[in-house]
Amino acid sequence: MIDSDAVARALADVRARIDAHSAGRPVTVLAVTKGFGPEAVLAAHAAGLMAVGENYAQELIAKHDALDGAGEWHFIGRLQRNKVKALATRVDVWQSVDRVELLDEIARRAPGARVMVQVALADEPQKGGADPSVVPELVDRGRSAGLEVVGLMGVGPAGPPEAARPGFAMLVALADRLGLAERSIGMTHDLEVAVEEGSTMVRVGSALFGDRPPRPGRSPLDGADG
Repeated sequence: MIDSDAVARALADVRARIDAHSAGRPVTVLAVTKGFGPEAVLAAHAAGLMAVGENYAQELIAKHDALDGAGEWHFIGRLQRNKVKALATRVDVWQSVDRVELLDEIARRAPGARVMVQVALADEPQKGGADPSVVPELVDRGRSAGLEVVGLMGVGPAGPPEAARPGFAMLVALADRLGLAERSIGMTHDLEVAVEEGSTMVRVGSALFGDRPPRPGRSPLDGADG
């Protein structure tokens, strides 16, 4: 059971952590509700977080439909091309786009959709992401397909937060070069480093809702949430 008051208090703590490192820059908190039911989304909304992130297609569809699509829905997990059709009318922002076939399929199923290109920040293939060298090509492909490419997303490596700093800095510099405003980097454990390096959006799950129940058959490293 999700306690809405506890989520509001936890959000205040998260915002304090952000404020201590942001030098006054605005940073969006994306509530990641992976593993929890629709009540987590409602608790996030009650705390003022209308944007939520989901890692799995079936979870997003179930929660979105249970809540009649209220709020803004971000898909942040590994995306399979064959899931795009079912998600197309439900996803507001596609954050984990890392290859041409996904851009083309999203453009076909959801013309004009907002997308972010996911950049690989570590040698951890299970986290997804395109090699930085091909990111400009993907951004151009998305734009030419009529998509609104709003930014870049990345998942820091496992380990201490400082290990994520070089990758975060590289992603922000790449976003600057490509004229992209959004930089979705940072999760519960490394958000301070991400904010210092220029994050505009942190993806926070456990710091808001506590430890999530394990999902059978999934690696704890799967996904792009915090």
